[in-house]
Amino acid sequence: TDGMSLVLPYAFPCDSMGAVFGLVGMRRGYLQKQMGMFGTLYGSSDEARGGVFSIWDFKVPGLERMYLSTLGSVGHYPRQRAYANYPRGFTDVKAGSNESSVDDYVEDSGRNDWINLKMEYVLPIGNGATHPAINYRLKHGLLVSDPSGGNQWNPLASGISVLMIQQRYEFQSYETEEGTIDGDSSPTDFGLLYDNTDFAPNPSYGSRQYLNLTHDFTGGVNGNWTFVDFEASKYFALKPAFGAIQRVLALNFWTGYSPTWKEHTGKDGYTTLADNPPFLEGATLGGFYRLRGFSNHRFNDKAVIYTTAEYRHTLSWNPLRNINWLNFLDMDWLQLVLSVEGGQVAGSYSSSALFDSWKFCGGIGLRAMLSGAVFRFDISASDEAVNAWVMVGHPF
Repeated sequence: TDGMSLVLPYAFPCDSMGAVFGLVGMRRGYLQKQMGMFGTLYGSSDEARGGVFSIWDFKVPGLERMYLSTLGSVGHYPRQRAYANYPRGFTDVKAGSNESSVDDYVEDSGRNDWINLKMEYVLPIGNGATHPAINYRLKHGLLVSDPSGGNQWNPLASGISVLMIQQRYEFQSYETEEGTIDGDSSPTDFGLLYDNTDFAPNPSYGSRQYLNLTHDFTGGVNGNWTFVDFEASKYFALKPAFGAIQRVLALNFWTGYSPTWKEHTGKDGYTTLADNPPFLEGATLGGFYRLRGFSNHRFNDKAVIYTTAEYRHTLSWNPLRNINWLNFLDMDWLQLVLSVEGGQVAGSYSSSALFDSWKFCGGIGLRAMLSGAVFRFDISASDEAVNAWVMVGHPF
């Protein structure tokens, strides 16, 4: 999968930006065979403009097990939405809570700039003991070499275990009639990943677990907050049938809690928060990855629980295989996806709080492996909205 490149124009309608037009490019195997680069620039009919860039799996010279990755974005958007009680506190129902109204948000034009810097160290155990970088051999986008894990659950004998440290920074501004409201956050993530799947970019069997602690040491607007979360995924290979060369049932579970979260109710009846993750961090649901039938960061609170199931049906039919002028896309396969999701945020971590009023959504998706990377187009519906998302990579 190394030595591949792709440049592709795109266009799609968007409620928050209007008609969007852009150009995306990707390159794998540049400088180092496992390294990849991705970038896109876009604009819209409503004067949105921005770009996203990424470099991943750059091996630090002289350190065989150490890899660096970065992902960032800059942009200005005409309708930027925040489900947050800012600048005042709340009286009865916090904006973004599980019981909040879909109309309880702030929306104005403004900037959203962010960057993530990640360092990964592959532990010398399991399949990473002798080969910290896994080389996969594929045929038509499916694995034909030995799997990197999945046959037994044992970190000492199977799969890849990775220690991660990630520094993130995000800045948002809202240009209201009263003036510009802005804020930033700069949390640090400390994580441990155990990937015991057969093929990490597109698993067909095995499992994956991730334990993470996030802390903001900067003491900004939201104080010194902490968030602890755990994610687990399980993949089941089904027999090829109904025109599919591969069928997979994929399950995912995620939960988290902020132990530093504090609430204070003043004499005026307003409740304010301290040492809590901002609305777009911590226990949040809605958007590209979790509860895709709801707006980005639609729900946010002190605790969260979430689960999803996807049926991934990889077609034996490749509509681009014999179209010469589209060979530059290098499409290995096309995949149909059905998904169902459910979850809840709450003000405490208890079964009575996290299971009393779940939010649900369901959707369909079209995914393809282009130049060695998975691209997805998902449509998901809930009782609040119908959303379409275009992203790189599976949601889990």
